[in-house]
Amino acid sequence: MNTLSSRNKWVTVILHTAFWVLLFSLPFLLRASGEPGRQYKGPNEVIVYIINDLLWVAYFYFNAYFLIPRLLNKRNRVLFAAATFGMYGFFILTGWLNHKFWVNDPRFGFRLHLLIASSIFIFMFAASTAYRLIIERMHAEQRMKEKENENLKTELSLLRSQVSPHFMFNVLNNMVALARKKSDLLEPSLIQLSSLMRYMLYDADGDKVSLEKEVDYLQSYIDLQRLRFGKNIEVNVQFHHPSGTAAIEPMLLIPFVENAFKHGTGFMEQPRIDILLEASEQELRFEVRNRFNPESEEIKDKTSGIGLTNVKRRLELLYGTHHQLSITKNEGWFTTALHLKLN
Repeated sequence: MNTLSSRNKWVTVILHTAFWVLLFSLPFLLRASGEPGRQYKGPNEVIVYIINDLLWVAYFYFNAYFLIPRLLNKRNRVLFAAATFGMYGFFILTGWLNHKFWVNDPRFGFRLHLLIASSIFIFMFAASTAYRLIIERMHAEQRMKEKENENLKTELSLLRSQVSPHFMFNVLNNMVALARKKSDLLEPSLIQLSSLMRYMLYDADGDKVSLEKEVDYLQSYIDLQRLRFGKNIEVNVQFHHPSGTAAIEPMLLIPFVENAFKHGTGFMEQPRIDILLEASEQELRFEVRNRFNPESEEIKDKTSGIGLTNVKRRLELLYGTHHQLSITKNEGWFTTALHLKLN
């Protein structure tokens, strides 16, 4: 990062130097092409020209980096105006004295000098002020972007931190149900749960995980639910995905499966859940659907809907326009379909 910043600074210095060299070379180039008979009298005139140019460059940066930020931006307008007029008088006087004592061209009178020096001063003042405004605008936009990025990181961190407790709440409810039944399935369920927790603690800590690990995590959760419900529910699962470098935000897909098991296993005939995942290295299609009873009004607790609301916001922050999510209820089926560009 430091190397890149240092490189950018050097590029800026080179571009500024090239600009000033080109700008102050124009009189030589124009005079050489337009007035072949007019030549500089000697080294004194060239030296005076270079000194004046360096003074103009110094004023440009002095105004841009000192006068405007230290005086004008801090509402010291009277002092800024006094400093500006003082600099104007300085350039008129020094320019005239340099020319008078080092060049002394009788054709170059004070009126002509005043006109030229005033024009250059106005140009330098306007250019340095515009340059400063552009810099401040760029810095403001950069700060705004950094602030937005920090806010997004904070929000994503908060959203991800909400996934694990919500997930554990649902899984522990399953464990409680098995314990009450004194089921022999409790032990394998605890083993399956330990596998899920290992993924949540160690693998899901980064920004992204391999799609293969995320699918294994989904499969472990589905197997855990199968142990709980047994033959009381039909679960159809199809996973088709590459074993390459495809990556995804961790624990992004589990809320859809959680929601299906939570709301598709109530009092209804022939409960059924279908889960389909098809993916390539570039995109993913994920569909989860479950039967529901439209006639039964479900009493929602405070945690109801957290998963889907959470994942919707995460998708907006992480993938923006690179995802499509549809949630539909039709003829007794609740369906969530997600299309995602992975890269």
